[in-house]
Amino acid sequence: MNSAIAALIGLVVSIILILRKLSPVYSLILGALIGGLLAGWGLEGTVTQMITGVKEITPAIVRIIAAGVLTGMLVKTGAASTIAKSIIKTLGEKYIYLALALSALLLTAMGVFIDVAVITIAPIAIIMGSKLRLSKFKLLLAMIGGGKCGNILSPNPNTIIAAENFDAPLSSVMAAGVLPALIGLAVTVFVIIPLIPKGDLMETDVVNDKDDNLPTLWRSLVGPIVTIVLLALRPIAGVVVDPMIALPVGGVVGIIATGHWKNMGTCLSYGLEKMSGIAILLVGTGTLAGIIKASAIKDVLVGMLADWSNGGTFMAPIAGALMSAATASTTAGATIASASFADAIVAAGVTAIWGAAMVNAGATMLDHLPHGSFFHATGGSMGMSVKERLKLIPYESIVGFVLTLSTMAIYMIIG
Repeated sequence: MNSAIAALIGLVVSIILILRKLSPVYSLILGALIGGLLAGWGLEGTVTQMITGVKEITPAIVRIIAAGVLTGMLVKTGAASTIAKSIIKTLGEKYIYLALALSALLLTAMGVFIDVAVITIAPIAIIMGSKLRLSKFKLLLAMIGGGKCGNILSPNPNTIIAAENFDAPLSSVMAAGVLPALIGLAVTVFVIIPLIPKGDLMETDVVNDKDDNLPTLWRSLVGPIVTIVLLALRPIAGVVVDPMIALPVGGVVGIIATGHWKNMGTCLSYGLEKMSGIAILLVGTGTLAGIIKASAIKDVLVGMLADWSNGGTFMAPIAGALMSAATASTTAGATIASASFADAIVAAGVTAIWGAAMVNAGATMLDHLPHGSFFHATGGSMGMSVKERLKLIPYESIVGFVLTLSTMAIYMIIG
């Protein structure tokens, strides 16, 4: 059987198994195994390609685990809540959707997982929505849209692994996402949210607002600022500080700055727990990426786009979008797409930095489908049923499309 068709069958099997609620990790591994065997590589050859795929993303996995220190600091010290509350208080009730979206953008941009960012901000959104009688659909889309915007310029797993697979500096890939993220934020708040029907309004007195002795804003920002400065040393001064160093250093400094050094262990354990799940998922995605990369899929895609003057430009976001749809995960989508197509995208003339940025943006287009955890975690944070949560999918997809289109347009102009 043609290896491209075999790999696609393996991918489809993985999707079906994930939809059937089988563990995503085992679904991906089994799909990879089936794809390799159907390609005629035999058991030994198939396992070799699967292991090769995992080996190629191992450096990124190590960096992602290291990033857990910063995540643990932001969440467990209360820094994330402080930042969100400060933004909402500053912008006020009149601009509540902008405040929620900007809060989610900044939290994810600082390294908080998008679902954790939404869950962190959701209680505030519920309070404000109850007070102002706002639509829960609009409130949730503001947070999700802002989170998606922040995700393309963050030191989160999707950005780390895209940069790693393209051999591009993480700080440069993050910088490439700044302008598209701002465009996406504006379109989300001022164009997409007004289009959403009101639906159910938040009920009054849903939850009480508690301060919980949160750290001050400036103390909360110390850790993220240190991380950003360390990562920025490479493009600014030519001093390379690997994310594996910059992310945990920023996290530790942040823990100390917020006065939670006695709770260092709690912060580190939380961060490791969050990143461990992602790391294990990446092992599964690595096996499938190894099969896809060894197959002829990339050659087929290159052939389809060969007559396009900007074929490589389209290949990057298409790969990210398709793989994120298959896995319902930004991280898994960016992993498989970048690991499988990075060489072909660069060979088509796209720079490594913008190739990673476009794959990363493309992975936000369909990462919110119902067979992924993000769909359920975000819906649950606002007390939505599955039927209610499904209504937001078209609007989320538009946000991802805007981010992708903006990234492509900026690359075509300045890339």
